[in-house]
Amino acid sequence: MRDSPAGCEIVTENNPIYLDYNATTPIAPEVADEMSPYLYEHFGNPSSSHSYGARAKKAIEQARKRVASLLNCSAHEVIFTSGGTESNNFAIKGAAVANRSKGNHIITSAVEHPAVAEVCGWLETQGFRVSVLPVDSYGLVNPDDLQDAITRNTILVTIMHANNEVGTIEPINTLAEIAHEHGALMHTDAAQSVGKIPVRVDELDVDLLSLAGHKVYAPKGIGALYIKTGTSIAKLMHGADHEANRRPGTENVLEIVGLGKACEIAERDLDENMKHFRMTRDRLYQGLLESLGEDRLKMNGHPERRLPNTLNVSFRGVEANTLLSEIGGEVAASAGAACHAEEVDVSPVLEAMQVPVEWAMGTIRFSVGRGTTSRDIARAVDVVTDAVRRLQPDQFDVGTVVVEEKGEHRLTQYTHGLGCACKLRPQALEEVLRGLPIPDDPAILVGVETADDAAVYRLDKEHAIVGTVDFFTPIVDDPYWFGAISAANSLSDIYAMGAKPLFALSVVGFPSNRLPLSVLHDILRGAQDKAQEAGISIIGGHTVDDTEPKYGLAVTGIVHPDKVLKNSTAMPGDVLILTKPLGLGIITTAIKRDLVEKSVAEEARELMAELNRDAAEAMNKIGVNACTDITGFGLLGHLREMALGSQVDVELNSGSVPVLREARALAGANVVPGGTLDNLAYVRPYVSFDVAVPEVDRILLADAQTSGGLLISIPESRAENLMKQLHDRGVKWAAVIGRVISEGQGRIVVKA
Repeated sequence: MRDSPAGCEIVTENNPIYLDYNATTPIAPEVADEMSPYLYEHFGNPSSSHSYGARAKKAIEQARKRVASLLNCSAHEVIFTSGGTESNNFAIKGAAVANRSKGNHIITSAVEHPAVAEVCGWLETQGFRVSVLPVDSYGLVNPDDLQDAITRNTILVTIMHANNEVGTIEPINTLAEIAHEHGALMHTDAAQSVGKIPVRVDELDVDLLSLAGHKVYAPKGIGALYIKTGTSIAKLMHGADHEANRRPGTENVLEIVGLGKACEIAERDLDENMKHFRMTRDRLYQGLLESLGEDRLKMNGHPERRLPNTLNVSFRGVEANTLLSEIGGEVAASAGAACHAEEVDVSPVLEAMQVPVEWAMGTIRFSVGRGTTSRDIARAVDVVTDAVRRLQPDQFDVGTVVVEEKGEHRLTQYTHGLGCACKLRPQALEEVLRGLPIPDDPAILVGVETADDAAVYRLDKEHAIVGTVDFFTPIVDDPYWFGAISAANSLSDIYAMGAKPLFALSVVGFPSNRLPLSVLHDILRGAQDKAQEAGISIIGGHTVDDTEPKYGLAVTGIVHPDKVLKNSTAMPGDVLILTKPLGLGIITTAIKRDLVEKSVAEEARELMAELNRDAAEAMNKIGVNACTDITGFGLLGHLREMALGSQVDVELNSGSVPVLREARALAGANVVPGGTLDNLAYVRPYVSFDVAVPEVDRILLADAQTSGGLLISIPESRAENLMKQLHDRGVKWAAVIGRVISEGQGRIVVKA
């Protein structure tokens, strides 16, 4: 087997082996060289009549010819766009609008990319009727299903050429023949197939075809749409008459040149590349199959009608995200499922193919490219095989797994979620608890009925014990800090009840087949140091072997029965005070993705490890009506529990809520944990947002916190004194954020 062509290798000496070419490709050196002059000296506007403009215009037309040559069409049938998504939108929306007088029926398939599926979904809201064709177990559309679904009102059939996940190649020319027999247009999304197999529009018999530059070693942000001569589609945008008066806007000359060169290379080297792709892909599959066996490995997609570079495989009983975390330092690939606490999110493609959940949950897509070498494949086989065996030690005769000590271990890479953001969704928790009997022991002062922070049980007239348990997956990479933050988070429930902690027990889940026991030692050491700071001891606990690290404490505290603080006793006229800033869920998600500076990460880490003891002592001294701590359900979620339990309505001033620096910008960049979005979806029916409150701020108010601050409801007459006490004790973030406005049903009004 040959190695990759000179100049196309991805340097992997200090980077993971790249096996995710279906996600994107690097810019080919020849492409970069071709583009370079247009980054500097050839900067003219192609619409200008002088020589600078003429040079740019000639470059665009040369690129257009190169794209047309690859697709075997006329140059005037190629329109440049910003990428595959725009091309799909242009084709589908444009065809639907232009042909609406002929009908309103569109047919697509169950395995389309969101750039097609979401467009069709939107068109349904505009009065179009959309039929979704099923696929077989290989992901293939049956032409007979199209024949049954198509009607005289059908104006467009849009089916992808090759699937981005499993690589299955659809029978486009057969489907096009059926479409044309009934007077419908045929569009295909060929983003994944161009450059990997022959894609000739005359052979496919399509009217519209989309391609994306970054899939063929061109830059991101450039694509093209083939529009067959005589095909009528409406414009998406309006302006000047660029691109044959179909797509207005000054052309992106630099990237158009890059796409043209990439298409020229793809056509020139297609046969050689196809052979290389197939050989590397098959060697990867055979290596995994020989190492793991057919009972542990399943290939998805058609065995023959499949892209030569794509290998989609399922590892039985393994969580895909856990496997990717395990191999991520050495191999880069993509998951086909995401496993959460209450469910497994299987990709729509695998779901449409009816891949059983026990297989689908462990699905990984490997896609090779020009830069993939024989050494890469051999190493990838070893890395993936070893990881699967560690994650399934009971499935293999491997004896005791001994994990080597090796430098630092980034704990967030060993889990699919972060901290309290891994809680069950509020909706799911409500469903689980609904219908369960509520204990009627008269000694229970606080139980499950108010969704409070801890349970309280009266021993006698002077004493009540407070019990809580909390544990989660790593929120930071450092084991010591993970232990400290987990302990602080668990202790917070005791403080929120107005109680004093007495002792704690450890709750441990640990992947001894993935991490050395020294990591667990450091976690426990961090927790013990934090417990000592709180004035208590950890005097026991329980451990289980798990697929990912988890840690927390079961804490017991004590309080006078008459001084218990609940989350259900807020009163109209109260002022609401928050003692720590929001944004921890967003910041920690960014930390896991290596998107923040060290100083930002350290600030978040220290804030999460900070005990709520000082804030609790201040409020106990002043006297308050209600309290809760802000953790996984976010400020809005926990405020909703307080308001509902207290039967009051509250007002929140979003501009007064303290927020960590960088969190707002990260939220705007969509660096948001799934738990935060679940929180926001849950509270929306109970929250009235002022129109001036931006969506970013709404996300921050629902952000899933770990070891967050206390939310205190206090009579207005005492609020100033409490704020002074908090600031005097070093609780510098404490702020008045709202008020209880009246008796009510738990509604929240958020003002800008």
